Amino acid sequence: MVSAKKIQMVDLKGQYEKIKTEVDEGIQNVINSTAFINGPSVKEFQASFEKYLNAKHVIPCANGTDALQIAMMALGLKAGDEVITASFTYVATAEVIGLLGLTPVLVDVYPDTFDIDIEAIERNITPKTKAIVPVHLFGQCADMERIMALAKKHNLFVIEDVAQAIGADYTFKDGTVKKAGTIGHVGCTSFFPSKNLGCYGDGGAIYTNDDNLATQLKMIAHHGQSVQYVHDVLGVNSRLDTIQAVVLNAKLKHLDEYAAARNKVADHYDKAFANNPKLKTPVRAKFSNHVFHQYTLQLVNVDRAKLREQLAERGIPAMIYYPIPLHMQKAYTSDRYKQGDFPVTEKLCASVLSLPMHTELDEETLSFITKTVLELI
Repeated sequence: MVSAKKIQMVDLKGQYEKIKTEVDEGIQNVINSTAFINGPSVKEFQASFEKYLNAKHVIPCANGTDALQIAMMALGLKAGDEVITASFTYVATAEVIGLLGLTPVLVDVYPDTFDIDIEAIERNITPKTKAIVPVHLFGQCADMERIMALAKKHNLFVIEDVAQAIGADYTFKDGTVKKAGTIGHVGCTSFFPSKNLGCYGDGGAIYTNDDNLATQLKMIAHHGQSVQYVHDVLGVNSRLDTIQAVVLNAKLKHLDEYAAARNKVADHYDKAFANNPKLKTPVRAKFSNHVFHQYTLQLVNVDRAKLREQLAERGIPAMIYYPIPLHMQKAYTSDRYKQGDFPVTEKLCASVLSLPMHTELDEETLSFITKTVLELI
């Protein structure tokens, strides 16, 4: 049996239909004004996002990769400095470290939450270590309270990669709640269209509560300028254009609503797959809520390639995030690592499968997906 309607991993068109009027009018206003760069909507989004995050400074930029690069430049990291991050993540996290001449030090992750292994971080700290980049993978926070304590102990910077967890809340042991990305020295995010808060092109942002760091971030993102034509530091050109800000302004108002819809989808999947020995459902960390950028299963004694092919034949897309760990990618091979050094990451890369996850999935579609998965495994 094949689904009667096309199922997508992310349904951006369905989501757009609900905010169409605001988006269309906003884009037309930008075209009419011709304020394509740094127009009023960019400033409006910056202010609204700062309020949403309860962050002192948001610096919009061109994409999430730029956000990471600008953050590392602003923190004064130099060639040869070591930066610790997880091997189970998208390449951009480590890519920027390498591009800046820094040394990426990869570590394993926890088998339940998929977040960076804090004991592994500590084992890999050396005199050259200058920063930690925890990745809030698939939609929930890494254990930031422990990471910040470790960073303080060793005098390290913490750069949060929040590309997949915009809007997630981290709860400290004393009950204090902070948004993902506002806990470390700097947070970096992406507004790639498929993200929980996505624009209709590329976009990103950096956020911090440190006034001096914010000044550096702003300068670096704008050619190193303190004022026009005065270049105090080496910078880059990375801006969020006005049309993308219009889209983000419209979507930001619904971000928590989107997270609730994604959690409803995840609950449906969880219930359908509960106690099935061949399917390990995502684990919710005690210290973080989950905004489900992805719904990622671990398959147990299931032929993943065959299952994915059979699902596709029935009109159900499924993705593998990520099939090859960073330490086994040609660009990141190092004498420091060998196959087998990251058993959790390697096992996850061989067994994970992500199902459709977006705000427009209805009960009928979800029932078709879950029933089909159960029939095929």
